[in-house]
Amino acid sequence: MAPIDPEIQARLIRDLEPTVAVELDRHIATTKDWYPHEYVPWSEGRTFAGPLNGDAWEAKDSKLTAIAQDSLILNLLTEDNLPSYHTEIAISMSRDGAWNNWINRWTAEEARHGIVLRDYLMATRGVDPNELEDLRMAHMMAGYQTPYENDMLHTVSYVTFQELATRISHRNTGRISNDEVCEGMLARVALDENLHMLFYRNLLSAAIDIEPNAAMVAIKDVVTNFQMPGAGMPGWGRKSVQIALAGIYDPKSHLEDVVAPVLRAWNIFTREDFTAEGAQARDELAAFITATEADVSKFIEKRDAHFDRLVARGQNPIRLKD
Repeated sequence: MAPIDPEIQARLIRDLEPTVAVELDRHIATTKDWYPHEYVPWSEGRTFAGPLNGDAWEAKDSKLTAIAQDSLILNLLTEDNLPSYHTEIAISMSRDGAWNNWINRWTAEEARHGIVLRDYLMATRGVDPNELEDLRMAHMMAGYQTPYENDMLHTVSYVTFQELATRISHRNTGRISNDEVCEGMLARVALDENLHMLFYRNLLSAAIDIEPNAAMVAIKDVVTNFQMPGAGMPGWGRKSVQIALAGIYDPKSHLEDVVAPVLRAWNIFTREDFTAEGAQARDELAAFITATEADVSKFIEKRDAHFDRLVARGQNPIRLKD
């Protein structure tokens, strides 16, 4: 995975600035401001144990399903690392002009997500607050460093897929939460993520028109090496497996609901302007998708068999229906 030629990057950052300005104006005209405090059931809250002599958290306090607790923790910890994401994006793009205006707007909107998720969990006693804070400290101290340092094309490609993946994860977490308030809150957060995805998707579409081969290489690299930004955080392995089993976010949804629609929007497999390394990258991507489709089929078969065994034992596992 080689970095894109710095001269190409610099030229694209300059030539794409008008597109950034247009997309920012479109985004602001499309989105509606919202207020995190309006989505939190404050009347359910009560003081925790500690200096104010409240009540210690107990597992029975939470009305959320266990899988929803796991998913909300991972989603919130991911949102908590916003300072690291802002830094990486600013370095890879530009801190001038329309680029800077977008990055700051995006950061401000993303900050709402961490605010509302944490306030909801504290007011409803949805998860163990001490464990959550310990995990936050560990995760933020580790920080986040993109594998695409100083690389605008790879970064914009990555966040296009990542924003859509996050939207699906939030939306499905709400659906499986067993709480209408939680579902409504996460639906609102998911809407933001979708609008952010559209910004980045449209921006990279313009980049493909200008530098099709370099953009295709970046897209191939990102899809074939994709990981969510929270990968590696404490508890990621176990929680992500349970989240996949429950159908909140799994290989099938990643391929069919994230990768496929974005590639269609970019007309990746119908364009005729890829040559040399761009054409090779597209061929490699096509082969990867074919192999992944086979892996997805195996995963679905194993998951169905797993749930059949649980049901046969008299258990009632929680999962989203296809």
